[in-house]
Amino acid sequence: MNIEHLLELSSRDHSHLCPRQILGVRIGLAGMHALGFVEPPAKKELFVIGETDGCFVDGIIAATGCTFGHRTLRVEDYGKVAATFVDVKTGRAFRVAPRLDIRERACIFSPEESRHYFAQMKAYQTMLDEEMLNIREVALNISIEKIISRPGMRVNCAVCGEEIMNEREVRQHRLTLCKPCAHEGYYQPCSDEILYTPQMAI
Repeated sequence: MNIEHLLELSSRDHSHLCPRQILGVRIGLAGMHALGFVEPPAKKELFVIGETDGCFVDGIIAATGCTFGHRTLRVEDYGKVAATFVDVKTGRAFRVAPRLDIRERACIFSPEESRHYFAQMKAYQTMLDEEMLNIREVALNISIEKIISRPGMRVNCAVCGEEIMNEREVRQHRLTLCKPCAHEGYYQPCSDEILYTPQMAI
C-alpha cells in the first residue's frame, strides 16, 4: 500500500506528520472501499461524518477529497478518532474506527521501535485494515437527504432576523427560529446591544 502522496497532502498545512493523520488517511481509504469506491468519487457521491476535528480530519480529506467547502464533510464532535462514510445515492453507510487495542498492536508490529509514538507512525502505514480497524455498517438516525438539505433553501429567523440556510431552522410556537434563538445554539447573547459593525472598523 503506497499512501505516501496522501500523507504529503495531509501534512502540507502542518509542521509534521502524526499518527492521527495517518489514521485519517487509512480510515478514509477503508471507508471508501467499504462502499465500493476505488478512488474518491466525483459529483458529491460520498459524504463523510468525522467524530473529531484536528489533524485526523486532514487525513480524511486527503484520502477522500471530501471537504467542508463542498458540503461533503461534517464533524459531529464526539472526541473520537472515527468516521462514517455514506453513499449519497443509496444511503448506505459504514462507520470506521481503530481497534481498541490498536496502539498495542502497533508496538507488536514494530518491535524494533521502542518509542510508542514512532511505532504507531510506522505500523499505521503498513498494517492490514483487519489488523487495525473496525468497520461496521450503520444506519443513520437522520436521512442523508436531510443532512445535506436542498440548494437554495433560505428563511429568516422570526426573532433575530438573520438568514438560515440549508433547512436548519427550528419551528417553535408557530415561529420559524434559528437554533440560537430556539435555545439550541452553542452561544447566547449577553445583551441586545451590537457592539461592532464593519462601519466601526478603524
